[in-house]
Amino acid sequence: MSALTIHSIETVIVDLPTSRPHKFKSTTMLCQSYVLCRVRTEDGIEGIGEATTPGGPWWGGESVETIKATIDTYLVPELIGQQASRIDLLADRMDRVAAGNHFAKSCVEMALFDAWGKALGVPVHELLGGLFRESIPVTWALSAEDADIVIAEAEDKLALEGHRSFKLKAGSHSPDRDVARILAVAKALGERASVRIDLNAAWDEATAARWLPKLEAGGVDLVEQPIPGWNLEALGRLAAQLTIPIMADESLRSVQDAYAVGRHAAGDIFSLKLNKLGGLSRTKKTAAVAEAMGVPCHGGTSIESSIGTAAAAHTYGAIANVTFGSELFGPKLLADGIVEEPLVYDSGELRVPRGPGLGISLDEAKLTKYQRL
Repeated sequence: MSALTIHSIETVIVDLPTSRPHKFKSTTMLCQSYVLCRVRTEDGIEGIGEATTPGGPWWGGESVETIKATIDTYLVPELIGQQASRIDLLADRMDRVAAGNHFAKSCVEMALFDAWGKALGVPVHELLGGLFRESIPVTWALSAEDADIVIAEAEDKLALEGHRSFKLKAGSHSPDRDVARILAVAKALGERASVRIDLNAAWDEATAARWLPKLEAGGVDLVEQPIPGWNLEALGRLAAQLTIPIMADESLRSVQDAYAVGRHAAGDIFSLKLNKLGGLSRTKKTAAVAEAMGVPCHGGTSIESSIGTAAAAHTYGAIANVTFGSELFGPKLLADGIVEEPLVYDSGELRVPRGPGLGISLDEAKLTKYQRL
């Protein structure tokens, strides 16, 4: 298929403003930066891909600067002249020249899927087996700010946009202060919404064993990655201690990790993310490992723009065991975007796009405005 022969690949960095600061355990995000990848075929089809890390390299080790350099220097020479639809083969070629670098590989693979879908005139979810669900519930992520700030934001999202679950970032304060803050939020929201927390591996096992039962008793419904990702044995012990589920995120960075986490019973729920797992195809393979072990999945986020969010929606919409909703709130946190038509959110859910490829089109004027020079 000459229409899908890769002719060129170009990347740019885009910096988009956020509507409010987003505080993690290690950094506060005032804007979000993205690598935009444009794959062009010999017949003029263009596929768009995106990669981002939440606030820099503190979380996944990669940054937008290293992602761009890896793609331009190492991945592009392996892909020029190849067929964009040969996803697994091209993933193997990228693996040969770059160990890890999942964010960079995901960026390119997303653009390949977009080009392939456009060439066939079908949405990406059709290339992944078809939709299991047409819309996905979205958990709204709250910053690690003081209780009164996040309660006000949660009340607004609950009343005006219909979000039925909220996840608080934690780990930037002392455990006693964090727990008091979280319990205040859980009490304020009561039975009206699910309250979840994400510690981003901030605690050790002893701290988690002491404080997590208090959060469970205070109405928290789910705990994401309380301790470092490598400590699967301790995660398994914590999961056995609690009735509420522990969700594995930093512990789950590959298909192989999914097997290890399941074998140690270290995660009651798997948090999927396209960037950290290396792309759409490997995300679906990771979910298949979870399915084989009877583990439900959650559609995670790296705070993507509408581009990456659309790709995630296609993927999560095509996976049966993504039964714990998603966190695809990224475009709603941004103060502006670079696509012509925004994604559709309705009553706390995101509708999966239905157009060819990812179903999005770039706004070239906005791209020029926000492109890093």
